[in-house]
Amino acid sequence: MISRRAFLGASAAAATFPLWGNGLASAALNRAATPDTFKLAFDDQSGAGATYAYVTGTTPDNKLVVIKADGTPYYPPSPSAEQTPLAEDCAIPIKTLSQVNIPKMAGARVYFVTDDKLDFFVNPGPALVHPSFLNSGDANYNRNWSFCEFTFNDAVLFANISYVDFVAIPLGLHLTTTGSGDQTVPGLPAKSLDPIADALKTQGGAWSSLIEAGSDGTPVRALSAHYRADQFGGYLDGYIDQVWQKYTGTDLTVDTQVPSLGSFTGRVGSDGVLKFNNGEAFTKPATADVWSCDSGPFAIKDGDSDARKAIIPRLAAALNRTTLLDNANQPTGEDPAKFYQAAETNHYARIVHSKLPDNRGYAFPYDDVSPGPDFSGAVQAGDPDTLTVTVNALR
Repeated sequence: MISRRAFLGASAAAATFPLWGNGLASAALNRAATPDTFKLAFDDQSGAGATYAYVTGTTPDNKLVVIKADGTPYYPPSPSAEQTPLAEDCAIPIKTLSQVNIPKMAGARVYFVTDDKLDFFVNPGPALVHPSFLNSGDANYNRNWSFCEFTFNDAVLFANISYVDFVAIPLGLHLTTTGSGDQTVPGLPAKSLDPIADALKTQGGAWSSLIEAGSDGTPVRALSAHYRADQFGGYLDGYIDQVWQKYTGTDLTVDTQVPSLGSFTGRVGSDGVLKFNNGEAFTKPATADVWSCDSGPFAIKDGDSDARKAIIPRLAAALNRTTLLDNANQPTGEDPAKFYQAAETNHYARIVHSKLPDNRGYAFPYDDVSPGPDFSGAVQAGDPDTLTVTVNALR
């Protein structure tokens, strides 16, 4: 799946523009090059007996790297066999080690696990085998873990909290800088998983299938609907049919929010295809395409135009939020108070956002599409000093 524009890739992130086009980001990117390292600090509020962090990513010269507890980078060699255990113990005990220095890396994750350690494996390449939240046979499946993401390059440190995959241990972010000001994303409050699981159960239908529980029935995590798409069938078909019918006789305007591209207007033709005045065309998506944001007409392929890459996020976001039927000016005319109001909508995203104190956090891949307010749950700066991750209590 895609995540935060091809896992925080700057070129892909630019496709939605508001992520990088706000004043804060522009000011950060206009400054001098970032420092060689930033400090990654930990604030353990989990109440667990032990909490460990793992930092992994890709170096600027495309090497797999894992940061050890003493701050030194470990570059796993390519093994001869798949599922080879990671040779070094790279667990960072955050109750006794409050921070580490982080060098430049992209597509990075900081994993956190309570009252246990995570098992990592390496495949030939080398390629890191990340903990699985889908494979019940994975050694980490029943452990309590979560992660945040970041990319740190010569221009910017960009970090975010993501619920695109699942909700588990609640995390928060606080970024201090050397001159551009502090930024905070509180994330989900402590003990949020159980209320979210209860709300999914109350919603009924396939929504209760999103809850993964341990052997005692206690929720371990709540999944995005994308990972149970087979349970939903044609859940959104009725809504999507109404949208397609409306735009057979009404113009749909999509503002790319990219000055060089501008806005495009489209209608659904007699062939059932939504066609824009720049030639881009979209067949009617299925429910699974909406949940994933990267299949069917929303799949971004090599050679796609910048315009198509900008239209896709806005259509996918409006369908997840079920605002496309009522708002023909996307996303310019969006009112966040009207998100997720249809009976059939992305209730996972609705429930997650209802628990966020400032409404900020990715609950689906294009949750950063916005008419103005920031929903993305991200911090970013060209002059980073310390990124503090708060690990809150699971329950």
